[in-house]
Amino acid sequence: MASSTAFLLPLLFAAASLLSSSAANFHQSTDITWGDGRAQILNNGDLLSLSLDRASGSGFRSRNEYLYGKIDMQIKLVPGNSAGTVTAYYLRSEGSAWDEIDFEFLGNLSGDPYTVHTNVFSQGKGNREQQFHLWFDPTADFHTYSILWNPQRIVFYVDGTPIREFKNQESIGVAFPKNQPMRLQSSLWNADDWATRGGLVKTDWTQSPFTASYRNFNENACIWSSGQSSCGSNSSPTSDDKSWFSQELDSDSQGKMNWVQKNYMIYNYCTDVKRFPQGLPPECNATA
Repeated sequence: MASSTAFLLPLLFAAASLLSSSAANFHQSTDITWGDGRAQILNNGDLLSLSLDRASGSGFRSRNEYLYGKIDMQIKLVPGNSAGTVTAYYLRSEGSAWDEIDFEFLGNLSGDPYTVHTNVFSQGKGNREQQFHLWFDPTADFHTYSILWNPQRIVFYVDGTPIREFKNQESIGVAFPKNQPMRLQSSLWNADDWATRGGLVKTDWTQSPFTASYRNFNENACIWSSGQSSCGSNSSPTSDDKSWFSQELDSDSQGKMNWVQKNYMIYNYCTDVKRFPQGLPPECNATA
């Protein structure tokens, strides 16, 4: 019995290490980019916190760059009176004609809902905002916010529920992020000139420091390094667990997204005809 136990223990430890590796350690996977000590990696790398006070906010980014991927992060947003604060969580490339896939969480007065602001930039051009309220208190506990980016579509998820899909519609002249590798970035900063009710509600600095917390960062992606993708020359994954590369919304997921958009969407650029007097962007009228 003892000999069989001795044989099984290494297997059990190996299995445990495989399971734990699904969530990246912040010490190994991220770099603090700014904040002069206001960003901290805690709990042996399992937790990261960003803070904002009157002097400065803070931020971090992934060490890896990605060219397509499924990125998950659990975030607990700034509690209490968070009006004027923005917690940004996004993928972004370098350069003046950058690509970007945005979650921005706009704080609010205590008891009022957070606004989840989403946007997609292609070659430096955005103006594709959709905004939502959440159906839970995002400050009471951690919730999972995910970005799916593959050659066919970009999908924003909250706790596994899709809230927005941006399809690749290059066939009708809509630019789509596909050539520029992006890093995950996140920051907590003061935006009381615009974030809450168009800047009418200012940050209450007596409530600072404001803090957002992060855990369970998972990067299931094609890693870009030295001009090459880990998925090969055609950026198509060949290994297991890459179903995200061809993932699309099935009827159940489409129904969930429709429910969110019907009940919790508060702004959609595709219905803002005053903003686009020359006509809505082409993707807004496409049925594909």
